[in-house]
Amino acid sequence: MKKHYAMKGRELVLRADGADLTAADLDVLADACGSLDRFAEASSEIEALAIKNIEDLPEGYRREPIRGYFAVREVGDIGQCSRAKALMEWRQLTKFCGRCGAPLKDHGTQTARVCPECGNMIFPRIEPCIIVLVYREGKILLAKHVQRNQDIYACIAGFVEAGETIEQAVEREIYEETRLRVKNVRYFGSQSWPFPAQLMLAFTADYAGGDIQLQADEIADARWFDPNDCPASPQPGSIAYRLIAAARR
Repeated sequence: MKKHYAMKGRELVLRADGADLTAADLDVLADACGSLDRFAEASSEIEALAIKNIEDLPEGYRREPIRGYFAVREVGDIGQCSRAKALMEWRQLTKFCGRCGAPLKDHGTQTARVCPECGNMIFPRIEPCIIVLVYREGKILLAKHVQRNQDIYACIAGFVEAGETIEQAVEREIYEETRLRVKNVRYFGSQSWPFPAQLMLAFTADYAGGDIQLQADEIADARWFDPNDCPASPQPGSIAYRLIAAARR
């Protein structure tokens, strides 16, 4: 089923009556709030509007953080919304050719942008990240991250670097941030996380050695917790939540 989304940054605009947005709603919002971009992708059945001034919402609409939307929606809707958000972000950041500097145009048949001067074609980027929950004698490792704007304890996570495998990224991130060694790295699942373009690859691992030593510019605190007695942690809608919830079973 085709879905329509209106967004500004990390917020969605929804109808106050709870009904799904329609193309007509996007027209109303574009007129009232201004439009930075609008696009449709037939293959994923989405149409999205990037609004200019979210403070100018007309009566009958409300704002909601995208993360909150993820927490209460079905998997299919989350996937469509993630794609709309990721593509919108990519379109906003991909306006000029990185090879010759000319303004880009939309490709006629593919989800891509093409340079009319040199023919360079640019597809939406995906940034692979790992997220891992480490186990030790029935307890789990959670960390408070320096750069998060929420006072929560979450899993160790980080970007995959050029030239390394996913498993190497898991081991490196844990060691860099806590100086712990792990073993038995096991795949758990994945999630698109369009803030702006991450693909979260989730794992579990077992403690293999070392004492916690914090990477001060990344981690404010890290400790071992009983899975059933954790501090504030990620909310539903994220794969971090699923990792921690699975540890409580």
